[in-house]
Amino acid sequence: MSDSKPLAGRIAVVTGATRGIGNATALALAKAGAHVVATGRTQGGLEELDDEIKAAGGSATLAPFDVTDYEAIDRLGAALYQRHGKLDILVGNAGALGQISPLGHIEPQDFEKTLAINLTANWRLIRSLDPLLRASDAGRAVFVTSGAAHKERAYWGLYAATKAGLEALARAYAAETRNITPVRVMLVNPGPLATAMRKKAMPGEDQSTLKTPADLAPKIVALCAPDWSESGKLYDFPTDSVKSFRAPE
Repeated sequence: MSDSKPLAGRIAVVTGATRGIGNATALALAKAGAHVVATGRTQGGLEELDDEIKAAGGSATLAPFDVTDYEAIDRLGAALYQRHGKLDILVGNAGALGQISPLGHIEPQDFEKTLAINLTANWRLIRSLDPLLRASDAGRAVFVTSGAAHKERAYWGLYAATKAGLEALARAYAAETRNITPVRVMLVNPGPLATAMRKKAMPGEDQSTLKTPADLAPKIVALCAPDWSESGKLYDFPTDSVKSFRAPE
């Protein structure tokens, strides 16, 4: 391991790696020396990422599937066990905005789909990959959340609820693994970034004024490093700070 390749020899899974935060994070992890297992719905997007990773001197395995294909997540865990016997890094990034709408107007199928992507899929990832993360000398799990989880904002109830659920899930996982395993679990709030999801949510916004996924990616890489020691906390990109969750007074 060298200073230029601090994650050499480590295996990383990144969901939603075809674009945005997942794509930038997968590339940054590969540049840091990790072998990246990149998942996403679009074969072409994954192949473009693979080309970028190879051009940067890194390596990747492509796993094209939708995160709501839960049997595919189980197969991923089995394949990683057979090939590597461990997993060092999980970045649960895949997410959906869902309907920006009054709660009573949300279509049931859209509610269920957004819940499946933002929350249930991350539980299935934990269920499948937790034994492999525990088998690592420094397992790291990072889940991408949103400031929406903490805001009382009209019409954003579906997205906010799923991200609040994700935070509760990740914090419980952190509590279950703290002190008795080498696993550390962190949440990341990206804040306003120039992404396709942000453009869909804020169509009139000038994205040239925003930071990009490539700006955030090195911060996520740092959370995935063996020397990262915090767990059950939130890394807030807009303020570049780690925050604890406090119970209401």
